[in-house]
Amino acid sequence: QVQLVESGGGLVQAGGSLRLSCAASGRTSSNYAMAWFRQAPGKEREFVASISWGSGVRYYADSVKGRFTISRDTAKNIVYLQMNSLKPEDTAVYYCAAKIGPSTTTTMREQYPYWGQGTQVTVSS
Repeated sequence: QVQLVESGGGLVQAGGSLRLSCAASGRTSSNYAMAWFRQAPGKEREFVASISWGSGVRYYADSVKGRFTISRDTAKNIVYLQMNSLKPEDTAVYYCAAKIGPSTTTTMREQYPYWGQGTQVTVSS
């Protein structure tokens, strides 16, 4: 079992920045991949970014490429999502997720068995 707890959400103006954190505990290992998803009101949960826990290989959705950066601190067991140049359309609940297996190109939510509770990000125009 893996437990995930997100933090760092909030309200920010368009063009601003936020950094989300996801603290992982339990049976984490270098054979895991971590990801961020988001869900806006009335929309499906969508993939944002992923990172291989062991190698650090990253993968991004086209909508956030060049603006968001995913990283991890293996000593602290924390995954970060640095979000810059935020837009109103980035408003959503952001979820941290984990799966067994290092592949980072898995973007389907069904492939991730472990989830955090989510943190709200609101970008005002």
